[in-house]
Amino acid sequence: MKRSVHKGFTLLEVMVAMAVLSIALGAIIQNIGATTSNIAHLKAKTFAHWVAMNRAAELQAMQLYPSVGTQDGSEEMGGHEWFWRETVAEAPLAANGVSIDNVRRVDIEVRADRNDKNPLTSLMTFIGKPVVSK
Repeated sequence: MKRSVHKGFTLLEVMVAMAVLSIALGAIIQNIGATTSNIAHLKAKTFAHWVAMNRAAELQAMQLYPSVGTQDGSEEMGGHEWFWRETVAEAPLAANGVSIDNVRRVDIEVRADRNDKNPLTSLMTFIGKPVVSK
């Protein structure tokens, strides 16, 4: 009597292969989701940094000596309204302990939402007192 030879996979082998495939696809999908989230966050941080740099450039271009204090504002960029907070303070002492009277330190923080506790970016710059020529 001749024995028949069956070629193919058993049900158990197919189920193990499907389990391995589903685990691998789950990891790939999770990785794609995390990458997409990171891209959106980096895009927001980039726009926020540009808003801060624009505000610093505006302060320098106005050639005014900013008053010590805090000021809030907003700017639209990339189809989104960004909220900035500008804090002007006296410049710190120079390395030799001498006060710098003609320079102010400006810290600019930018948030995606007015109520966000943590800024997306912060920028520090120094603004000098404009020299008036006679």
